[in-house]
Parts: sequence; C-alpha cells; structure tokens
Amino acid sequence: MVPDAARLELAPDWVCEILSPSTERIDRGLKLRIYAREHVSHLWLLNPDARTLEVLRLQGGEWMVAAVHTGETPIRAEPFEAVELDFRPLWNETKS
Repeated sequence: MVPDAARLELAPDWVCEILSPSTERIDRGLKLRIYAREHVSHLWLLNPDARTLEVLRLQGGEWMVAAVHTGETPIRAEPFEAVELDFRPLWNETKS
C-alpha cells in the first residue's frame, strides 16, 4: 500500500538515480549526502549518456564504489546479485 503522505518514514534499502547533465551535480552531491544520512544501503547511478551503472554501497556512513558496469554484457549488481540484468535495451542496443 502506498502511503497518502508527501514523505515516507522509512528509507528504502536501494535507490536508483538516472543521471542527466542537468541533474548529475545534485544527484552526486546533495542527494548522496541525504541518502547516506537516511541510511540507504545501496545506490545505483545510471548514466544513459555514458552507458554506465555505478553501484555504491554505504559503509560506515560513507559511499564506497562496489562496481562500475559498462552495460556491454548482462550483469549481476548489488543488492540484486541473484538476478541477471541486461541494460543494453536501455542504450537501444541488441543482444549479440
């Protein structure tokens, strides 16, 4: 059930930000600090222009880069390692 409120009381375990030239500075600055403060444990930074996925993990209140994927092949990324993900359709590429 989706709460009928402008905010949530419990932070999510995972967030995915889709970067764009107009928002990247905010996503990498202010939002990272807010997510760390609220104890979001995993953050994905998806950059369609660069065709990359950065996987960040919160450790001791600091963001650590867990992995950087180029999106050229299917991947398994924290915290969803059990699922193979294929980002090539996002880049309008076909499977080889």
